[in-house]
Amino acid sequence: MSVLRQLAKQKTRRRFRVRNRVARSAQGRPRLSVFRSNRHMYAQVIDDVAGRTLVSASTMDGSIGGAGKAAGDVESAAKVGQLIAERALAAGVQSVIFDRGAFRYHGRVAALADAARQAGLEF
Repeated sequence: MSVLRQLAKQKTRRRFRVRNRVARSAQGRPRLSVFRSNRHMYAQVIDDVAGRTLVSASTMDGSIGGAGKAAGDVESAAKVGQLIAERALAAGVQSVIFDRGAFRYHGRVAALADAARQAGLEF
């Protein structure tokens, strides 16, 4: 098995392990899902019962930086966290469960979560 295929398999297993743990402890709360690429950060608040996205935010939004600007830094991730919290609170969501996906709770992922907490989102 090639190294890249093995790394992809490990990432998939990590993602399912985290998502199953989140699903067990969700207790009807929406899920704040985070995706981190090299250039951008994306966050969604998802209602798994209804199967739809309630609100979303990313560094691609015009209020944060726009589509042309590379925004893969901690400051941009914090802006996304603040924006997702504001949009979730406006939609009536006050408590979520954090889904970090296959990413470690470190750096940009942690900055997004901390900014969302400071903006009033509970998890």
